[in-house]
Amino acid sequence: MDTWLVDIWFAHQRLIIVIGLVLLALAYRQILWLCGVIVIPNDSIGVVTKKFAVFGAHRNLPDGSIIALHGEAGYQAATLTPGLHVGLWPLQFKVELVKFLTIPPGKVGCVEACDGRPLPMGRIIARQVACDAFQDARAFLKNGGERGPQMALMGPGTYRINPLLFRVELANAIDIPDNKVGVVTTREGCALAKGEIAGLTVEGHNLFQDPQAFIDNHGTKGLQEQVLLSGRYFINPRFATIEIVEMFEVPIAHVGVVIAYVGDEGKDVSGELFRHGNLVSKGEKGVWVEPLDPGKYPINPYTHKVSNVPTANVVLNWATGKTEAHKLDANLSTICVRSADGFKFNLDVSQIIHIPRNDAPKVIARFGGMAALVTQVLEPTIGNYFRNAAQGSDIIDFLKNRSVRQEEARNAISAALKEYNVGAVDTLIGDIVPPEELMKTLTDRKIAEQERVTYETQRQAQEVKQQLEQATALAATQAKVVDAERQVAIAQFNAEAGVKSAEGSARTKTINAEADARAKRINADADAMVLRAVGEAEAAKTHAVGGAEAEVIKLKIASMESSNYAMVQVAEALAKSGVKLVPDIVAGGANGGGTLVDVLLANVIRDGRSQRVLANTGG
Repeated sequence: MDTWLVDIWFAHQRLIIVIGLVLLALAYRQILWLCGVIVIPNDSIGVVTKKFAVFGAHRNLPDGSIIALHGEAGYQAATLTPGLHVGLWPLQFKVELVKFLTIPPGKVGCVEACDGRPLPMGRIIARQVACDAFQDARAFLKNGGERGPQMALMGPGTYRINPLLFRVELANAIDIPDNKVGVVTTREGCALAKGEIAGLTVEGHNLFQDPQAFIDNHGTKGLQEQVLLSGRYFINPRFATIEIVEMFEVPIAHVGVVIAYVGDEGKDVSGELFRHGNLVSKGEKGVWVEPLDPGKYPINPYTHKVSNVPTANVVLNWATGKTEAHKLDANLSTICVRSADGFKFNLDVSQIIHIPRNDAPKVIARFGGMAALVTQVLEPTIGNYFRNAAQGSDIIDFLKNRSVRQEEARNAISAALKEYNVGAVDTLIGDIVPPEELMKTLTDRKIAEQERVTYETQRQAQEVKQQLEQATALAATQAKVVDAERQVAIAQFNAEAGVKSAEGSARTKTINAEADARAKRINADADAMVLRAVGEAEAAKTHAVGGAEAEVIKLKIASMESSNYAMVQVAEALAKSGVKLVPDIVAGGANGGGTLVDVLLANVIRDGRSQRVLANTGG
C-alpha cells in the first residue's frame, strides 16, 4: 500500500475518534442535563427561569412582580454559583450561563432595578438597601429595594449580578484636574428653601459619593454650595452632575471682593457713615467686608461672585483709540470742550486712581464693579470738570497755563473722588488740539515772529560782520602795538628789577650789619664778662697777696722803725732797677751833712731816671 494512502487512513481514524469523543461529551452533558445536573463554570453564574410551579401557595407571581422570591414560576431572584447543582430538571427549569460582571478601573457601574417597590411620588432615584452590592437579589427585594435607577454605585471590580433583575451601565469616574473645582448639582433631596438658589453644605456624604447619607442628612436637590477639589470621585451620574470650572484667581496687585448669594442673612458692618450698601462678615449673604488677597480660591461661581479690584495705580485715558490693558477705559474718548471766546477744541486727559485694599468692598457695594465706577463717577466727573474749566478762560490762556490747569484739575478731582472711597493720584493733560482756523492764525503769527527774529538776526549778523572787519584791520597793526607794549613792559620790568635788586642789596647789607653788630655785641659782652671775671680773679688774687704782704710788712715794721723800713724798700727798688747806690761824686749839704736818702734822690734827678724809679716804686 502506498504511503499516502496510509496517511489518509490514519487521519480518517483520528477524525472519527475526535468526533466520537465530542459526541460522547455532548451525550454526557445531555444526560446530566436530563438528570437535572448543571455545572456552572468558575467565571459565570447560572440565571434560573422556572417554567411552572406544581405545589404550594406561591405558584404564580404576585401582580406587578417580575422576579420570584418564593419559588413562583418565572425569573428567579437566586442565581447559581460556580460549581455543580442538581435538581434542576430541564422540563421545569431553564438555566442560562452569564459571565461575571467586571467593572474596570476608572469606571463605575450605574444600576437600574427591574423589580422592587415603586418609587415614591416625587422621587427619581431609588434609595439604597443592603444587598451585597446588588449581588444578592433576594436581599434587595426583601429589604424593600425600589425599582428604577439606584443611588448606590458599583465600584471597580468583579460582581455576580443577576441580569434578570439588575441592568448595569458603565460610566466614567469623575476626575477633577489640578487648579479646577467641580460644581455639583444633585437630582435628589429635599426641596430648596424659599429664596435660596443653592443647597447649604451638609456633612457625612463623603463628597456626594454616598447619596443615601446626603438625603438622610437633609441635603437639598439642585445646585450645591459645596464644591469638589482636584481628585477622582465615584459619583452616581444619575444622582448628581458635575461641572468642572477653573479656580478663581486673584492676581497680584488686586484683591477679590466676594458677593455671596447663599448663607445666613448677614448683619451690616459697614458703619453709620457708609449708606450705599451693606457689608457683611465672611460666610453670610451679601458683600463680604474682608476681601481676598492674591491667590487661587475654590469658589463656586454660581453661588459666589468675586470682583477683582486693582489695588495698584490704575491709569484711565480720555483719548480716542488709546486704552490700557485693563480695558476699563475702552469706551472713553477725547473730551471736547468750548473756551470762553467760543472756540471748540479737543482735550486728551489721563487720570491715575488708586483704591485702598480695605476700601475695595465699599466700592463694589456702591457700584457693583470697576466698570460701573468708571461710567457712573469718573467719566462724568472728569469730563464736566474740564468743560467747566475751559469755559472760564480763552483758548490761548488755556494753552499757555497748561501746568496751572493741570494742578487745579488734580486738586479738584481728588476732592471729588474722595467721596467715593477712590484716591486720585494725579491728573495729566495730554494733547490739546485747537480748531483749524485758530491754528492757522497762530501759525501765521508765529511765522511773522520768526521772520522778525530772522531779520533781527541778519541785522545782528551785519553788525558782527562790521565788528569783524574792524577787528581784522586792528589785528593788522596789532603786532607793532604788541611789540611796543612789550618793550614798555620789558623796560618797566627791568626798572622794577633794578629797584628790587637795590632793595635786596640794601636789605642784605642791613641784615649783615645787624648781624655783625649783634655778633660784636655778643663778643663784647663775652669779652667783658671774661675781663670782669679775670679782673675779679686778679683783684681777689691781688687782694689776697696784698693782704699777705701787708701782714708781712706789718711784721717787718714792727721789727724796725718805719723810716728804716722805708729806706730798705727804696734801696731794694733801686737795686732792681740798676741805679748806683754809691755816687761817683758825693755832694754835701750846706752843713756838710745829709742822709742817704737825700743822696739817692739827687742822683735820680741827675740821671733823668726819676720817672722809671717812681714807676718801680709805685710812687
